[in-house]
Amino acid sequence: MTKRPEEIALMAESGKLLASVFGQLDKLDLIGMSTMEVNDLVDRYIVNELKARPASKGQYGYAYALNSSRNHVVCHGVPSAGDILQDGDIVNFDITLEKNGFIADSSKTYFVGEVSASAKRLVQTTYEAMWHGIRTVRPGARLGDVGHAIERHARRSGYTVVKEYCGHGIGREMHEPPQVLHWGKPKTGLVLQEGMVFTIEPMLNQGRRTVHTEDDGWTVVTTDGKLSAQFEHTVAVTRHGVQVLTLRPEERSPN
Repeated sequence: MTKRPEEIALMAESGKLLASVFGQLDKLDLIGMSTMEVNDLVDRYIVNELKARPASKGQYGYAYALNSSRNHVVCHGVPSAGDILQDGDIVNFDITLEKNGFIADSSKTYFVGEVSASAKRLVQTTYEAMWHGIRTVRPGARLGDVGHAIERHARRSGYTVVKEYCGHGIGREMHEPPQVLHWGKPKTGLVLQEGMVFTIEPMLNQGRRTVHTEDDGWTVVTTDGKLSAQFEHTVAVTRHGVQVLTLRPEERSPN
């Protein structure tokens, strides 16, 4: 589960490229765009501009460069030409990129036009919860510390944490050990060691935490139809704490 320094350096290169993909999305006026248009833009940018590979494309039989999860869709939403983004929506784009044999994974929930105050609060709290988890990462900490920090922040704000999906180790493969739960008890679980690389990707719901997978076998939605939001970063455990490999230019490192 640990990577050599030279492997982490290659993963950091993949992560920097992936951060630039979100930089391109940040420039878009999403109102009126279909989620397939966003997918195609991301696919072309990764392949043609970054000379990299959309790592989700072909993984487990999935055909697209990203997942697009809108409003009550929790995760794994499939882009579609008929799925038109509307003023007031929130939408998560989950993107993976492989360069030089190593994969980076990140996601961000976007506001489409003017969204409600309650939607803004959910998205902001989810972002904060991810960072609460990231800031616990250091050698000697435990995975239960990460999950507890996330869940505590979510519950204090009145939200529930989806438990069916979790973060994961990552490297040459998209999904490697360990599993990174977004809830837990402090001082329990796997002890973190320098060189571990994994994702932290909490999904928070406005209502009940329960979810349902639709008939397409991919799209996961809230059972009560209320909003869900997600953020994700790929992180490495370093000697001095944590390195966020997918850090975007507008973000600050926790160290």
